[in-house]
Amino acid sequence: MTDPTDYELQGTSDDASWTAPPPRPAVAFWLTLALLVTAIGIAGYIALGWRPRPAVTAAVTPPSAAPASQPRPSLGGPAEPITLPSLDVSDALVRMLVRALSESPAVTAWLTTDDLIRNFTIVVANIAEGTTPAKQLKVLRPASAFSVVERDGNLYVDPRSYARYAVIANAFASLDPAGTARLYATLKPRLEEAHRELGSADLSFDRTLERAISVLLETPILDGPVRLAPKGIGYAYADQRLETLTGAQKHLLRMGPGHVRIVLEQLTRIGSALGIPPEQLRTF
Repeated sequence: MTDPTDYELQGTSDDASWTAPPPRPAVAFWLTLALLVTAIGIAGYIALGWRPRPAVTAAVTPPSAAPASQPRPSLGGPAEPITLPSLDVSDALVRMLVRALSESPAVTAWLTTDDLIRNFTIVVANIAEGTTPAKQLKVLRPASAFSVVERDGNLYVDPRSYARYAVIANAFASLDPAGTARLYATLKPRLEEAHRELGSADLSFDRTLERAISVLLETPILDGPVRLAPKGIGYAYADQRLETLTGAQKHLLRMGPGHVRIVLEQLTRIGSALGIPPEQLRTF
């Protein structure tokens, strides 16, 4: 079956842009963390006086127990102390928080949709599985069409196509990572509820989000021309290594190297603010 990401390369009108998971836009909550580590050592001895000392018996030290596996910390840190409405009527709260803090056209467009938390949960789950979230983000698709150029008998992505994603990339770059993490923690009970509706009761939404970020951070940055090859009525990437990327990664590639770099750098900052281990993030 044709990967959904291929449809833009085929020049269809159902073009959809990748953007950041919705709870990330719109944040003014600042996460303040305080860590305190205290170590106390006590040593002593008992003098035995002039009486003969008893024979010394070697103390038998019991084998050290294997350290218990520590539970993974919850992503996002402490949540805001607010009462969340039920999942079915949560859109009003999400819209209020976002509209008060962001005027990005991309964010405003997303707010016109319904079931915002469920939509975000599906987008994240799709990315974690490698699937493009284009179907859930049709409202954000660029208005202009995808185009190609021919050079020396070869077809390439027209660099002018990348300009279609400037609004999304700029909106994503403006996010406050710490505030994004705090908002995620605040909405997490409803996100977990929506996640369970997808049949993911054995996996926390934290782990799904962590996987989604990791998948996107593995996307290459293509600074040079991107060559295409004819495929059916449209095109595919001529480089087979690009064709083996996940649908979500190929969708991100459409944004162009400059915008991809913006997104990946910001994802790294947001992942760090969420509490994802540094070794799972990308270094720039």
